[in-house]
Amino acid sequence: MTDLQKRSLLKAAALTAVAAVAAAALVGCGKKEEPAPAPAPAPVAAEPAKPEPLKIAFAYVGPVGDGGWTFAHDNGRKALEKEFGDKITTSFVENVPESADAERVLRDMAGQGNKLIFGTTFGYMEPMLKVAADNAGIKFEHATGYKQLENMRTYDSRTYEGAYMAGVIAGQMTQTNTLGVVGSIPIPEVIRNINAFTLGAQSSNPKVKTKVVWVNGWFDPPKETEAATSLINGGADVLFQNTDSPAVLKTAEAKGKRAFGWDSDMTAYGPKAHLASAVINWGPYYIQATKEALDGSWKAGAGAHAWWGVKEGAIDIVSIAEDVPAETKAKVEEVKKGLLEGSFAIWKGPITDNTGKVQVAKDSVADDQFLGGLNFYVKGVEGKVPGAK
Repeated sequence: MTDLQKRSLLKAAALTAVAAVAAAALVGCGKKEEPAPAPAPAPVAAEPAKPEPLKIAFAYVGPVGDGGWTFAHDNGRKALEKEFGDKITTSFVENVPESADAERVLRDMAGQGNKLIFGTTFGYMEPMLKVAADNAGIKFEHATGYKQLENMRTYDSRTYEGAYMAGVIAGQMTQTNTLGVVGSIPIPEVIRNINAFTLGAQSSNPKVKTKVVWVNGWFDPPKETEAATSLINGGADVLFQNTDSPAVLKTAEAKGKRAFGWDSDMTAYGPKAHLASAVINWGPYYIQATKEALDGSWKAGAGAHAWWGVKEGAIDIVSIAEDVPAETKAKVEEVKKGLLEGSFAIWKGPITDNTGKVQVAKDSVADDQFLGGLNFYVKGVEGKVPGAK
């Protein structure tokens, strides 16, 4: 091989090597680094299912617009909705008679999935007992009653405290020393209120006497009007009531006499006649009962009875008229403070009935059992309790 041929081969080999290096460089420059694989997304925890709202139902003996008893209960229902929001749903049936219809309505409430049912009048006691016995998984609450089951308890308000405070005012404002009471049904609850009203009046005016006319119903405006008129014709110039409508106050307004609101603030129904309103606030109890139903602490059974008054925020006297003397207002406040603190007892002896019999001995204080069966008029109340021996 000649030198020329050798040089040609070496040159060709060199060119081949250069080309290979260049090609390798080009390949290296064009290569893209593969991205690292993305991490797997973290598993999303499933949101816990929102609990179904507690369904609550109310049976009302009167219309929600009665301005008194049922109106006060419905205000309590509204307080529940404000307190618990979407944790609950509420419903009500108004004008439910204290008869077989009550059992039908209560059974329907149970059948519609309500788990907490309130019956808001004394006459629902027996119907509710029947329905509760057949619906162990439902909680029942009966207002003003005294019979309980494992899933039914009772509650009440110490309305006699409001009646007593109204009496303090009535004793000072009467000019005839004759007070009149329109009574609904002669059960211990109502008799307590008549007596407490009279005791309060006697504390500020020992000369007063009280006349009573019964209408044998809770809500019957025509009969309430007739009874109020009868009392005024009999000399009463200050009227009190244990009925559910504002008819008594309206009658007093029309006839130029004075009267009280009952269960709710009734000022608007007779602003000239209105002396004050003894009111019930059911909200605190309804909120407490519902809280217990929601958190599992609700309990019933024998003796499961709540009786709330001024101390628990359930009873008050409001909208006292401007012409009530300052010293009388101060006395009412003193009584209210004593009830709140437990330093004052309405039913402290000596208390005698209107036949002269001592019912509560001197310095003794009547207990709740005594008050629960009360069936006499105190001294100063005319007549006899219907049905009493």
